[in-house]
Amino acid sequence: MSKTTVSKVSRRAFMAGSTALLAQPVLAQTEGTTELESDISTMVRRNISSFRSLNWQPYFSNLKNGAILVDTTSRALHFWSEDESIYKLYPTSVPLSEDLTRRGRTSVIRKVEGPSWAPTPSMKKRNPEWPDFVGPGPNNPLGTHALYLSWQYYRIHGTHDTRKIGRRSSNGCIGLYNEHIAELFKLAKVGTQVLLI
Repeated sequence: MSKTTVSKVSRRAFMAGSTALLAQPVLAQTEGTTELESDISTMVRRNISSFRSLNWQPYFSNLKNGAILVDTTSRALHFWSEDESIYKLYPTSVPLSEDLTRRGRTSVIRKVEGPSWAPTPSMKKRNPEWPDFVGPGPNNPLGTHALYLSWQYYRIHGTHDTRKIGRRSSNGCIGLYNEHIAELFKLAKVGTQVLLI
């Protein structure tokens, strides 16, 4: 075999091998871009490319006090200011399972910088080893800021564990990177409308 033939065969083999690899289902990519989830009956592939800008009109009748839309499927939080001058889109964490996911309309009733945390009774039942209380700081599951919703135990908050963002990882709350919740904390006010879909 000549040197030229070997070179062509190697190129051809390389192309065939590459094509075969691309044709196989992707099980893992760089963290944050693709994630596989499974429960007993299904396996769903999620991709960060599902993030897209949205208009507020299909979801809210007005923007009084601003509006927050949380899309649990695309794992995105959208914020619109009352005067429409500000629109923000943030990646989020969402509840671990459907039974922990609440959907519907609520509002921000309180804002806390440096929140403390205590597990809900149902969390404590599922995880009896968890502490009864965690004060503000790097070990706090609510991160640096929290927006308390009118639904008991539900919050939009930060997290110190950045691996949770973009995943099903919460016990009901919506989590954001600490820098994103700090920004949203400044923009949202008590009375901001919230819709979870």
